[in-house]
Amino acid sequence: MNKEAVLKCTKSYEESLLRHLKDQELAQAYLEVALESYEQDGYIEALLLAMKDVIEAQGGIGELANRTKISREHINDILTNKHNPRLDNWLNIISALGFRVRLEPLEKPVEHILVYEK
Repeated sequence: MNKEAVLKCTKSYEESLLRHLKDQELAQAYLEVALESYEQDGYIEALLLAMKDVIEAQGGIGELANRTKISREHINDILTNKHNPRLDNWLNIISALGFRVRLEPLEKPVEHILVYEK
């Protein structure tokens, strides 16, 4: 397979993913899986990538900035892992995407707490 064919297939995948993520239920499932994965392995970049995908599908960073009143630059810094967002910014972004955070009991106690270190 040549490079052009690979790029064509990859672009098609991305376009298909973004089209599917416009659906709120699919976007929710996508983010839930990413969050569960983060809870298990602490790999923040995968969670941030999932958030970027949903943001892109729902109008992009500019649209999100308008809805949240958080600057595009600050949102970009959050999504590129340049710094940890404050809880209010995180909740504001999640809310602007049409979701809310809920607490639920764990099936078993956590043996360790993930600590983000840069």
